[in-house]
Amino acid sequence: MPIERYEDVTPEVLKVMERTRDPRLREIMVSLIKHLHGFVRETRLTEAEFRGASAIVVELGKLSTDTHNEVVLMAGSLGVSALVCLLNNGDRGQTETSQSLLGPFWRLDSPRVPNGGSIVRSDTPGTPLYVSARVQDKAGKPILEAEVDVWHASPVGLYENQDPSQAQMNLRGKFTTDADGRFWFRTVKMVGYPIPTSGVVGLLLRAQDRHPYRPAHLHALILKRGYKVLISQVYDPTDPHIYSDVQFGVTKATLGDFVRHDEPHPTDAVAPWYSLDYTYVMEPGEAVLPRPPIK
Repeated sequence: MPIERYEDVTPEVLKVMERTRDPRLREIMVSLIKHLHGFVRETRLTEAEFRGASAIVVELGKLSTDTHNEVVLMAGSLGVSALVCLLNNGDRGQTETSQSLLGPFWRLDSPRVPNGGSIVRSDTPGTPLYVSARVQDKAGKPILEAEVDVWHASPVGLYENQDPSQAQMNLRGKFTTDADGRFWFRTVKMVGYPIPTSGVVGLLLRAQDRHPYRPAHLHALILKRGYKVLISQVYDPTDPHIYSDVQFGVTKATLGDFVRHDEPHPTDAVAPWYSLDYTYVMEPGEAVLPRPPIK
């Protein structure tokens, strides 16, 4: 029937959405229309603002490349990534979880490294960090032969794909847990860093007087058949931005204990150095890898 008033638009669109055959897609689309139209009505969105919003969506796509994902950055900066993560993990939001954000810098084919090895592949000045971690299930039973992909930013706050001075796959590596569910390696202590701000996300942050910083963290993606893929970040609680992460990713369960040691390391004779001991907890489920945000 012809639409006579703005109040007629939403019911007409909902009728179309409700014809969707797939029940989950129908549920999502009906809810999307209700909330999206409700937002337009509540804010009384102007035509100029709508055109501006459309241009922003287009720009998000243009700025997403093989080495940069502006859409992921925006989702994190709006808290959407954190909300989806916590709703879908920890017994569907009921308990603490090691799960955290994937972020925009995971790469699929990190090189394999034996336990005890180093993921430093080029001259990367920084304080040595020795990581020892355990992967277990919710009952505390170790998970052996899990594949653990780790990566982090350099001590100058850049991932290797952002920094031509770093070797390919610097500060990235793939490990396998032993019979006790453990893996361990050497690296350099990471620092907090600003997310890229040259695009749409940067415009938003400046308009809101927000800083662009993420606190220092270590990424891990853990794969084991019979368990949901665990995507985690372990954060340094001493970082000055630990309570104001621009991506809203810090949770109590993902705080690590980065311990400083001023005496020489027992095997490498370096000082000072840091240690990190952390336990990752996996939930049962289907082991499905996410799509890499960059190549």
